Amino acid sequence: MLSAEADAARRAFYRVVEGRRDVRTGFRPDVPVDDTVLGRMLAAAHAAPSVGFSQPWDFVVVRDRAVRERVQRLVVRQREAYAAALPGGRAAAFRGLKIEAILDTPLNVVVTCDRTRGGRHVLGRATQPQMAPYSAALAVQNLWLAARAEGLGVGWVSFLDDAGTRELAALLDLPGHLEVIAYLCVGHVAAFPAEPELAAAGWARRRPLAWAVHHDSYGRRALPGEEPMDLIEETVAAIEPASAEAAAAARDRLDRMTKPRGALGRVEDLAVRLAAVAGACPPPMPEPAAVAVFAADHGVHAQGVTPWPQEVTGQMVGNFLAGGAVVNAFARQVGAEVCVVDVGVASVLDHGLDHGLDQGPDPVPGLLPRRVADGTADMLAGPAMTRDQARRAVEVGIETARDLVTAGNRLLVTGDMGIANTTAAAALICAFTGADPAVATGRGTGIDDATLDRKTAVVRRALELHRPDPADPVGVLAAVGGLEHAGLAGFVLGAAALRVPVLLDGVNAGAAALVAAALRRDAVDFCVAGHCSAEPGHRIALAHLGLEPLLDLGMRLGEGTGALLAQPVVQGAVRALHDVATFDSAGVSDKDA
Repeated sequence: MLSAEADAARRAFYRVVEGRRDVRTGFRPDVPVDDTVLGRMLAAAHAAPSVGFSQPWDFVVVRDRAVRERVQRLVVRQREAYAAALPGGRAAAFRGLKIEAILDTPLNVVVTCDRTRGGRHVLGRATQPQMAPYSAALAVQNLWLAARAEGLGVGWVSFLDDAGTRELAALLDLPGHLEVIAYLCVGHVAAFPAEPELAAAGWARRRPLAWAVHHDSYGRRALPGEEPMDLIEETVAAIEPASAEAAAAARDRLDRMTKPRGALGRVEDLAVRLAAVAGACPPPMPEPAAVAVFAADHGVHAQGVTPWPQEVTGQMVGNFLAGGAVVNAFARQVGAEVCVVDVGVASVLDHGLDHGLDQGPDPVPGLLPRRVADGTADMLAGPAMTRDQARRAVEVGIETARDLVTAGNRLLVTGDMGIANTTAAAALICAFTGADPAVATGRGTGIDDATLDRKTAVVRRALELHRPDPADPVGVLAAVGGLEHAGLAGFVLGAAALRVPVLLDGVNAGAAALVAAALRRDAVDFCVAGHCSAEPGHRIALAHLGLEPLLDLGMRLGEGTGALLAQPVVQGAVRALHDVATFDSAGVSDKDA
């Protein structure tokens, strides 16, 4: 039981933590920071814990206007370089943000790190060298919290690249053995924002605590005092039907817009669907957009269902990461981000980077290493996956959707890569729709008649062997599906639970959507069929799902390419709801008035 004094201190601490903000706007540059106050803040920073009690930090207080102007010019250049490197949708959002207050504050504080401080035998640093900059980051946090307790705002300028950081170090005359950890803008503010500025601007969302707490081992998710929950069950339970009220409001607005009723054809149906997804009319603009290419290999490749060697999967992952595939070209055209999810690639990925494909501190840009297994097993020799592998791959998709949405994306696009994956897709489509393999199995990458006959026979034999039950969607996945199909199914579920539209690509996305629909039919409400693949099974899947494709271009590449070509149609439908005047507002006579 805490004393009254201790309880007051506890409450004050949590108020400070809750009220801490990365502040960029509303500073009062004419109000100086008192030296005594600054001293207390620096003392708090200096009291931070550090590896081996090495205290590897130093603090450079920058008040000189001329120095700050030079830093600000550097930051402006770096800002533009960073914006130029972003996908179009992200770049537009970034350019609308205020992301530094170097000249809006009376002083800046630079926190540095000396990895050599204390000599060779600093306890813990010899085995974990990165602990020195981690320690300096704790000093940054202490300073930040102290500033909030003093009623001061702090903004972190954090997007300088290596060259920019070296230039900053030179501007500040830093010795070569010091590295910059943080450049902080400090000053009085008119008021603290009610929520983080990046969240208010729509750049990103805060992840719920429940997503981040695991017990005893990773994946056993629960808040303290609660029983570990099942991620798939929790996600499925969170999916609600699309909003009939928002759909009706959208239909009413479309009828009142300055055009003949129904003149936009199916684009009007799309606009209504997107309003229903969001539960609002007009819905948020579906941008930025991100395409997640789920990549995996297939044991059924051993049955000769494709002439392409299996290692092409890994090689294409490298091509995606290098920006050389069709999905990259189409994504650049429409301003979408491309990320590749390795959920089950069998080969060692050759990405062309020196630091390796690992999950260490230096990740490969654009790659999410989430490998559940090194490909599936041959579905004619037994189940393609264990049930646990299928579930874990679905969870990968859910978490990928969560991460992309909390990062600020408002439209998710499905992509896939996996040699022989159309064989697994055909098996899934037959299992869920009852279609005959002879009708649902297609030529995939362009196989000849003999290979098509063999592929069709493989699908038929697999279904006869496993007799998958569509009432057990995870069991169907495990029997004849692919790791990327499981990931894509989770991707759809995760997006639906967060009320974000999913733009489906081709036959593999259609097969995965059947899995998602079997887990929760309402998930289909949040799907838009970007196009109809040339694979015959895709049309069967879309009909079963009740989805009509926006485009039909005879494509069969996968990767997310067909969906990306449909992205402007999706965004145009919402733009019309936002921008087109109604007869009343424009003063235009309506023939039906």
